[in-house]
Amino acid sequence: MVAWKNSATVSARLPPSKSRRTRYQGSPGNRAAFFHGPPHNPATPTVNLPTPAIVPQDAVRRLPRWGLWLLCIAYIVPGFVGRDPWKNADISAFGYMLDLAKGKSDWFTPTLAGLAPQTDGLLAYWLGAWAIQGLGGLLGAEMAVRVPFAGLLLLTLAATWYGTYYLARDTAAQPVAFAFGGEAHPLDYARAIADGSLLALIGCLGLAQLSHETSSYLMQLCCTSLVFLGLAAMPYRRWIPVVALGLGMPGLALAGAPSIAIALALGGLICITASYTAPHKMAWVAMLTLLGLVTGGMAWGLDLWMWRVFTEESKTWQSLAKLLLWFGWPAWPLLLWTVWRWRQHISSPLRYRHLSIPLWFLLVSLVATLTTQPADRALLLGLPVMATLAAFALPTLSRSLGALVDWFTLLFFSISALAIWVIWLAMQTGFPAKPAANVAKLAPGFVPSFSGLALLVALAGTLAWCGLVWWRTSRTRHPIWKSLVLPAAGATLSWLLLTTLWLPLLNYARSYAPQIRNVAAVLGPQPGCIVQVGLGRAQIAALQYHGGWTLQSRTTPHNCNWMLADADTWGIRKDLLPEDPAWELVASVNRPTDKDDQILVLKRKLR
Repeated sequence: MVAWKNSATVSARLPPSKSRRTRYQGSPGNRAAFFHGPPHNPATPTVNLPTPAIVPQDAVRRLPRWGLWLLCIAYIVPGFVGRDPWKNADISAFGYMLDLAKGKSDWFTPTLAGLAPQTDGLLAYWLGAWAIQGLGGLLGAEMAVRVPFAGLLLLTLAATWYGTYYLARDTAAQPVAFAFGGEAHPLDYARAIADGSLLALIGCLGLAQLSHETSSYLMQLCCTSLVFLGLAAMPYRRWIPVVALGLGMPGLALAGAPSIAIALALGGLICITASYTAPHKMAWVAMLTLLGLVTGGMAWGLDLWMWRVFTEESKTWQSLAKLLLWFGWPAWPLLLWTVWRWRQHISSPLRYRHLSIPLWFLLVSLVATLTTQPADRALLLGLPVMATLAAFALPTLSRSLGALVDWFTLLFFSISALAIWVIWLAMQTGFPAKPAANVAKLAPGFVPSFSGLALLVALAGTLAWCGLVWWRTSRTRHPIWKSLVLPAAGATLSWLLLTTLWLPLLNYARSYAPQIRNVAAVLGPQPGCIVQVGLGRAQIAALQYHGGWTLQSRTTPHNCNWMLADADTWGIRKDLLPEDPAWELVASVNRPTDKDDQILVLKRKLR
């Protein structure tokens, strides 16, 4: 099949077939054209460089929707169901939400035992508190608070898919037109690229834990994805960009990231001004400007506008390099390949929306990663666009490079799944002896438990992985998204096995519940008034939730007979409490899996 590789433009296309796809084509004056886009691409530069994508129609076969939905469900549900609140961000955010729901804290200035939250995000706390008030009686506080956050993760995946889909519909992103036809249809090609971006996002190793926490970071991730969708859909839709941007930008401000929202809006304005030539250009510019002003005013009025530039020496380039290496795997190698193969287009990125928008989002995320703390939470916001850029590498991958990705992924995740199964078997039976001894050493006092339902789910996931490996290694030809099926399925399988077979062990290792039970044994059934000195927000939230106590935060407690203090803080910051010989140390209780995490239990002496 011959392709016009040397043509200066790829806009020439054969007449569209008279199928259901032609509903996207209509006269510019038609109302449908305003909602679905005019016949020409409003985001197309006047002169296009040759595209590196050469894709026939049989390479953009549709990924079965039932398979995509099952993959998303298998990725989202585990981690939200059946576990305890984990340290640190998960349990601390849950503590603020619980106090808001019970009316113990102010909605605009939430506190936990007198402490303000470390992040200024309010929207996540409000959402969790509303969920507890509405569903807590039916599901319990733990499960109720996770329902809306599971929806946020689902919305993130959907926004990434649709954002990539609209960018891939741009003429500059489309593959080369063949001399005698047979090239990929624009909509089928865009759908295949969007499928690839969703698979790449699910496959990112850094997404699994952070996206299953009920914290402001997941809210920031969702709102960033909505802003990305709004900018990507502008040439093709009317109300989708309005709704996505109207929710995303104020949502980022209320989630504690107003500077991120303003930076993304600025990039959108530059991109629209440089590459968007449709009649409604000025309307979009006005809307983005207005949203930017509203977002900034909202952050200023609620005192959310704070800069947290991190300059400590502990944030070394080596640690950042390690974070970038594993956090965005396997998207970042494909991202680099996209940069190389589309390098001529990247030299003029403002003319090519499918590159300029995700590159700007990625740049903002990397700058935040380098200058703020925690770094992994800032890098989390760049994963959706990292997956989008990785998807644009798929039409340019050689067969040998795709096979290398497949075999590496197959070996890595198969070995990981086997290790999880072997260690679970050792926990249940004591054989093999060495893994069982390692678990007993790392988690002293842990008593394994058996769940038939967890075993069935883990077996189903493992069998599905084996079937997928057989399909991928067969000799049949596959569509362009094939190279990302195994990374996404492998990451989902590992997360599924960890949150089913290993869930009791993870709860024991990452929850404060075992430590709080030991503290309760020292305090007795009715300890009365308890004062805390120097405890962290996560510790306070865990003590109040698992112990059922209300902790007081005072400098000079006179009425409380018990005091709980952090061991490190007690030794370093004695200014928190004047030395008083009336207090005596009763016990030092540590987390079973971390001897350095100790809570001191002190009791007032009787006079």
